[in-house]
Amino acid sequence: MKISYNWLSQYIHLEESPEEVAELLTSIGLEVEGIEPFESLKGGLKGLIVGEVMEKWQHPNADRLSCTKVNVGGSELLSIVCGAPNVAAGQKVIVATVGTLLYPAAGEPFEIKKSKIRGEDSEGMICAEDEIGLGQSHDGILVLPAETEVGTLASKIFEIESDVVFEIG
Repeated sequence: MKISYNWLSQYIHLEESPEEVAELLTSIGLEVEGIEPFESLKGGLKGLIVGEVMEKWQHPNADRLSCTKVNVGGSELLSIVCGAPNVAAGQKVIVATVGTLLYPAAGEPFEIKKSKIRGEDSEGMICAEDEIGLGQSHDGILVLPAETEVGTLASKIFEIESDVVFEIG
C-alpha cells in the first residue's frame, strides 16, 4: 500500500521529517518498505527563479547571441549570454542559476555552470519551456507577465507539487 506524506499531513499535524514518520509508522506495526520522492514535474524546477532582464546588447563576437544583465533578487546582477531571438530588456523570465540541474523535455539532464561563451561570462541561463520540461516549444525564452515578482521560485509560479510516498508492507 502507498501512502502520501502530504495526505497524512491533512489529517495529522506533522512536524517530523518523512524519515522520522517512516520510523514511527514502522514502530506501530505498519512496516515501511520504502520511501520515494514524488514531483509532478521531474526535477521540481529546483534552482529556477524569476529574473528581470535589466540590460541587453549584441554579443561582440557572435551574430546570434545577446549579452544580458539579469536581476534575480540578489545583491548583484548576473551576466548571462542568451541565444533566444526574443530576449529583451524589461522582460520577466525564468533563470536557471549556476548549479541547477535541468530536466529538458527531450534529452538528458544537464547542470548549469559558470562559463565563457565566445569570450563573455555567463552565470546562468534564461530558459525556454522545453529546456525546463514545461512543454515542447523552443521558439524563444519563456516570458512571464510583467507583474511577476523577481526572485519568486519557478516551482511556485507553475504550482509544481512535491511529496514523499511511503510503501507500506
